[in-house]
Amino acid sequence: MQEEVVLVDRQDRPVGTMEKLAAHREGRLHRALSVVLRSADGRRLLLQRRAACKYHSGGRWTNTCCSHPRPGEDPADAAVRRLREEMGIEVDRLDPLFTTIYCASVGDGLTEHEFVHVFGTVWDGPVHPDPAEVADYAWFDAAELREDIARNPERYSAWFRTYVERFWDRMAGASETAA
Repeated sequence: MQEEVVLVDRQDRPVGTMEKLAAHREGRLHRALSVVLRSADGRRLLLQRRAACKYHSGGRWTNTCCSHPRPGEDPADAAVRRLREEMGIEVDRLDPLFTTIYCASVGDGLTEHEFVHVFGTVWDGPVHPDPAEVADYAWFDAAELREDIARNPERYSAWFRTYVERFWDRMAGASETAA
């Protein structure tokens, strides 16, 4: 089945749809979502290492899950769905953390140009990842994670590095700055 993404303008207004791989080949701005789960004490983040077979950024560590809403699907609903599909984690809802636009080359002539809705919550339950999506997962100490990204940026996805650089307080759960 061919997956389509929702093309958007810089205010996140839909302007059409396009086949997912074509949108990445052409670098078209489209809607995306990411989920960041953190431990109750805020000291750890749950990351996944993308399966090697992914069409881009395979083998890199990234946030808990990421994907694209289907045409007509609310980003918050899509985030709950994809968290279940990718990581086997069931939640009723996720908290909106921030939105951002980023653009980055991800190799093989592909460009991530996305208007991303980032969601998060606290999680201390079981994790049952889909091996077709996720090669590994781990809880990372937040302070050590930032240091490792600075030393070894190539180990992490382009979008996750952007989140860490620009939105750390919101992502890591600093309640006074969470949106």
